Amino acid sequence: MLTEEFHITKSTGEKVRFSVEKLESSLRHSGATDETIQEIVHRVGDELYPGISTKEIYNRAFALLKKKESVFASKYKLKKAIYELGPTGFPFERFVSGVLHYSGYRTKVGEVLQGTCVSHEIDVIATKNGTLNIIECKFHGEDGLKCNVKVPLYIHSRYMDVKPPLDKEKDGGFEDTRAWLVTNTRFTQDALAYGQCVGLYLLSWDFPFGDGLKERIDRLKLYPITVSTLLSGREKHFLLDRDVVLCRELIKNSFLLDHLGVSNGRKQRILKEMKTLCKL
Repeated sequence: MLTEEFHITKSTGEKVRFSVEKLESSLRHSGATDETIQEIVHRVGDELYPGISTKEIYNRAFALLKKKESVFASKYKLKKAIYELGPTGFPFERFVSGVLHYSGYRTKVGEVLQGTCVSHEIDVIATKNGTLNIIECKFHGEDGLKCNVKVPLYIHSRYMDVKPPLDKEKDGGFEDTRAWLVTNTRFTQDALAYGQCVGLYLLSWDFPFGDGLKERIDRLKLYPITVSTLLSGREKHFLLDRDVVLCRELIKNSFLLDHLGVSNGRKQRILKEMKTLCKL
């Protein structure tokens, strides 16, 4: 029986009280109907036991949702899908670049800038409204890891090295510069405090509140191909290796599915899934 008295185990090992509302909210966010949500909540509730992990609850809800509506299941697994962009951080950098590109930025990935002391390879450079944004991406391949204060300390020092040469080169292409730190997980309180103190723009899974990575992805319908419930792991890696990170990029480069030997019928189902996600 579903009850708030259950305590569950988060990925960090922390014990917290189970929240029916959070489970309902995450399912509703996927686009599932109220009827489907209540059915899944009831089914998951019947299988709860004290100390069950949030991962296990997610897996059970995901499996039930997938049986009901695979597209909603794809959207439901967004956070996990971002982790699947690993093990290297490069696909995540491409993903961040894509999100910014479709937000009106001019972006470049992996550019080398000369600093006062040494040269630096910058993950993403994005220009908009006269500001050149120097963006560093911190990717974590598993849940429970947070971006600690050492990361903004390091990013800020790199930015302070490249800023003086950039200031000398202002030629109408940009009027100002700013440093960003983007992570797919969360920031520790010290990381937030230091980053905000020195003027870094911080973007994480749920920060800034209401405009974090999750909200931007949903608002722009910029889902990574790793959300797909139809593509195999091998197929996802093949596409990521060819810099196809977003669902809308696969729609434009659907010929790559032919290279994978995907049958025409399955190809159409995959493309339908991609197109539906881009319209949800």
